Amino acid sequence: MDFLQAIVLGIVQGLTEFLPISSSGHLILVPWLFGWDEPGLSFDAALHLGTLVAVFGYFWRDIVNMVKALPIAIRRPGYILRTTAEELDPKDRDARLVWLLIIGSIPGGIAGLLLQSSIDDFFHGEEHKDLAIALIAAMLMLFALLLLAADRAAKHRREIRSLGAMDAAVVGLAQMLALFPGVSRSGVTLTAGLFREMKRADAARFSFLLGMPLVTIAALKGFYDLVSEGSAGVTNAHLIAGVLASAISGFAAISVLLRFLQRSNTNVFVIYRVIAGLTVLALLATSVR
Repeated sequence: MDFLQAIVLGIVQGLTEFLPISSSGHLILVPWLFGWDEPGLSFDAALHLGTLVAVFGYFWRDIVNMVKALPIAIRRPGYILRTTAEELDPKDRDARLVWLLIIGSIPGGIAGLLLQSSIDDFFHGEEHKDLAIALIAAMLMLFALLLLAADRAAKHRREIRSLGAMDAAVVGLAQMLALFPGVSRSGVTLTAGLFREMKRADAARFSFLLGMPLVTIAALKGFYDLVSEGSAGVTNAHLIAGVLASAISGFAAISVLLRFLQRSNTNVFVIYRVIAGLTVLALLATSVR
């Protein structure tokens, strides 16, 4: 790996973690397209440190408010979850958001413990490489169509503060699917939020906040594995370059996407995913890349 590759993969991670186009899928597709050696799962996971910095940097006020509300969340969970948002004061709403993120993170956490290793072995192994690439392309297109259907069907009327435990559970169950490269964690949770009639920007905001616990775990595990076991051709300098690129591009992606979704639909991402999927399948079919 050289510094250009580390920076490119960092930028890819930062952009695609938050744009609904699949970071895990692109981190497999980009080296495949350019004929690069894969830096390894540990490096890919460690790049999540950059996106973690981005999401903490952008949502620091929300995070501080939730930390302050933790005593309330612990003391009165039943009241906070049963009471409608309109009847709660701002601190109670922050405590409610804490519980919604906990509820929404449970399905993905359990699925990750049970399935992540097997999924990684299949998609990052060489034995079924062409099949894995084809499946990524197929999922890019399939979940593009689901996003399109959700955006067309949604009433776009609900904000984050109106969400309840059932909404968090539905979005959390959708987040489980993001274990498969090509699905997109931000994309599938945005899709689920739209099916729950959320406004686009609010659905994306909740998606980013919901991703924090699992992204934190993935980043810390990847960093630990990289430091303890190493990765062929990856130095500390490569890691720093990749993480910095991931953090900067990730922060930009969050900012641009939230503003974009306040005034536009998701068609551009649907079109990109379909074109990307068809292109990958065409390259596979012709053995040209």
